[in-house]
Amino acid sequence: MEISYQSTRGGEAGVTASQAILKGLAEDGGLFMPVFIPKLDKTLKELSEMTYQETAYEVMKLFLTDYTEEELKSCIERAYDAKFDTEEIAPLSKADGSYYLELYHGSTIAFKDMALSILPHLMTTAAKKNHVKNKIVILTATSGDTGKAAMAGFADVEGTEIIVFYPKDGVSRVQELQMVTQKGDNTHVAAIYGNFDDAQTGVKKIFGDKEFAKKLDEKGFQLSSANSINIGRLVPQVVYYVYAYAKLLENGEISEGEEINVTVPTGNFGNILAAYLAKQMGLPIKNLICASNENKVLYDFFQTGVYDRNRDFILTSSPSMDILISSNLERLIYLSAGSDGEANADLMKSLGEKGSYQVTGEMKKFMEDFKGGYSSEESTMAVIKKVFEDTGYLIDTHTGVAAAVYEQYKAETKDEAKNVIASTASPYKFSRNVLEAIEGKKEICDEFQVIDRLAVICGVAIPQAVEEIRTAPVCHNTECSADQMKETVEKFLG
Repeated sequence: MEISYQSTRGGEAGVTASQAILKGLAEDGGLFMPVFIPKLDKTLKELSEMTYQETAYEVMKLFLTDYTEEELKSCIERAYDAKFDTEEIAPLSKADGSYYLELYHGSTIAFKDMALSILPHLMTTAAKKNHVKNKIVILTATSGDTGKAAMAGFADVEGTEIIVFYPKDGVSRVQELQMVTQKGDNTHVAAIYGNFDDAQTGVKKIFGDKEFAKKLDEKGFQLSSANSINIGRLVPQVVYYVYAYAKLLENGEISEGEEINVTVPTGNFGNILAAYLAKQMGLPIKNLICASNENKVLYDFFQTGVYDRNRDFILTSSPSMDILISSNLERLIYLSAGSDGEANADLMKSLGEKGSYQVTGEMKKFMEDFKGGYSSEESTMAVIKKVFEDTGYLIDTHTGVAAAVYEQYKAETKDEAKNVIASTASPYKFSRNVLEAIEGKKEICDEFQVIDRLAVICGVAIPQAVEEIRTAPVCHNTECSADQMKETVEKFLG
């Protein structure tokens, strides 16, 4: 059945999947959502016998209905290949009473690879389908991982340019090195003086600037996004939750139809929203446990029904979650308002003008599948140490936030349902903090000495992605203020 897409703010409807992927953001500033969430048309038993690639096709064909079978299978085949260091693509590891869904086996060792390795193929296919003559300019803000994963995905892809903005001093050293050493004639990156929200707001402003769009069009360019606001990022993320459940079933860890909990370290809300969509498709998920770090705007929202970003921005050891404006939450708000674009637009206007909004009691009830929790820096560090000492399993700081929140949730609720934790990055991406958690002291040596020491202690091989940046030359050194972002884009595009 054909599925069309519409804006969460009501201004655009009847858009095909490929058009929504090309546009990234709707013209009224809203995010694209399917007019309905399709149901899985394969049984859980059938899914349990499938590879990751086969599962991806079964999930994505239901959302991306204007792609032919051949087109979609070709995109999947090119995305989930030897770039991943394991055939399973997203393996599950059992440790400390949970199943860790390892989403970091791609070329940039973070979960963003799961969607960003396929987005360039979905986008270039969409451009052909829609007879696009312009060069597509991917414009993205990153809190650390999206930037590198998008640059790696789009590097030297014909008919595209990619521009990434990241907060200077707001990402880990490994994350920064991964971005500034990225090769590719069409890749551009700039550090902005500010935090991730400044970068994200700047990007959204550029997208909303009609005059600028006209100017770019005259030069043969059109903007699109690789951020999780793009539906082409969200749909591939649904796949790994379906795959995780199917593998638990195949391995005899659960019985068919048994409900599980899913705990996700959450910043921009896309990763947990994908799990919610999987639930709506018929996956037996009981609760969605939304784990925040000390920037606990989402925790407070699920407690009170008030979203309020008027607070101090805290730099933590889980920088990809240091976010006060969770863009993808808008999709859930829209659904909770009965897909009323106007009601959602009013709330987003309030967020833009006052920095806050409040949902109705009915909307709050709609979201009761979500359980919020947050972890302090101390409890995140403590759980990394505990899991490693008890089981020998090493997790990064973001996954540590999720593990700590799940521990609290279980202690409070006594809920015995099996639990999948989305493990979003390799511990080597945040090696300094991970080593500090295990040894209990700050390391002052060079980043790569820290990495080597961590490898000795934990006996886990250093990923190729980290070895590569050890000696890679710096290719990008642009810096700018948040209000110079538009000029920077123009400079990059010549």
